[in-house]
Amino acid sequence: MSKFTFKQFSIEQDKTAMKVGTDGVLLGAWAPVNHNPFSILDIGAGTGIIALMLAQRTFSEQIDALEIDEEAYEQAVDNFENSPWGDRLFCFHAGLDEFIEEPEDEYDLIVSNPPFYAEDYKTENEQRDLARFQDAMPFEELIEAADLLLSENGIFALIIPFKEEDKFISLAKESELYPVKITRVKGTPTSEIKRSLLAFSRNENPEIEIDELIIEIDRHVYTPEYIELTKEFYLKM
Repeated sequence: MSKFTFKQFSIEQDKTAMKVGTDGVLLGAWAPVNHNPFSILDIGAGTGIIALMLAQRTFSEQIDALEIDEEAYEQAVDNFENSPWGDRLFCFHAGLDEFIEEPEDEYDLIVSNPPFYAEDYKTENEQRDLARFQDAMPFEELIEAADLLLSENGIFALIIPFKEEDKFISLAKESELYPVKITRVKGTPTSEIKRSLLAFSRNENPEIEIDELIIEIDRHVYTPEYIELTKEFYLKM
């Protein structure tokens, strides 16, 4: 499917290996925005879906996205320009390491749906591999960037494989970033936990909000919680 249509915007994805997936939609809908972020950064934008969802959810005046892959970058720029929020969205064609060399801004919300397949999984499609590989954006680099770019009361939110959750939380703690909210995601009531949605802040929080989200009760029968989370976006919800 080259075009993915949401309620208030659509995503063209014909140029890139990074297609719209549940992970991006989950993060875009879940990332905490009740602190009314003025500025948002999406690290590894892909098609731009998460930045677009956050443009819909917030009054943030500056939404920057970062994408190293040329084709994905071009696609994100097109998707931003064709959306109702083109004036608030900007995409940089750069890697994270270049971007943090001369940081100009701090951000109140930083989000990332990082590539996370371990090195031992290579396919024939190099572009897709780059999109999905950990070696493209190690956790350490991501945390270092968040530490550098996050405003004093900002939130850093991301989605990662559940099995990496403990490791990521302890790495973040070394940079004095502490979890405020954790949602663990399962496909169905009987399947195992597959993803962790994590939100961090600079302030250590004794009361971490922890919950679980199940996506489907049955094939294409979505749980009330998943519908509630995504209904502002998906056409059929």
